[in-house]
Amino acid sequence: MTNKGSIVYVIDDDFYVREAIEDLLRSVGHEVRSYGSVEAFLDDHRIDLPTCLVLDVRLPDTSGLEFQRLQESIGIRFPIVFITGHGDIPMSVAAMKAGAIEFLTKPFRDQDLLDAVHAGIARDRRRRADAEALMELRARYSSLTPREQETMALVVSGLLNKQIATELGLSEMTVKVHRAQVMRKMNAPSLAELVRIAESLNTATGKA
Repeated sequence: MTNKGSIVYVIDDDFYVREAIEDLLRSVGHEVRSYGSVEAFLDDHRIDLPTCLVLDVRLPDTSGLEFQRLQESIGIRFPIVFITGHGDIPMSVAAMKAGAIEFLTKPFRDQDLLDAVHAGIARDRRRRADAEALMELRARYSSLTPREQETMALVVSGLLNKQIATELGLSEMTVKVHRAQVMRKMNAPSLAELVRIAESLNTATGKA
């Protein structure tokens, strides 16, 4: 079994726990890096690959739960699998509500950790694929002229070519040309697909 093309980061202040988790993850083909604190992790160079973070709840300086809250503000969006020897229900509920993949209490089953890590990596792959697709859509949209962008907005709002022509003060033929260019540049084979693309762009920019 191989898991090349992804990486697992482990943060735990107990050396023996880190070593055991590293051995387990490497035994099934994962690339692993481990750290004794959040600060040591942040100081290191991170590899740009689909990722899962195995994170102890109680750590020196910045705790695991604190780091979970800080992730977004420092530009990190790694799926987290929490591990702890001192967990309680309110703590686990808070972690899961904030998006954690799993909350495992030591000692945990090896398979439970592996399943959680695999789920985390799969989630990060999807996030990356969605982000890449959105970047492509934005690049296509940026290739439209200002008039084509106006035309696209009116097309997806449901207006007919004649209505768009009146709205923009253009001839219906000119609108048809702009509309054809929009469909070509946005790689939209149908009006339904163009609407879906517009919704994706609007959602990403907070307009919907």
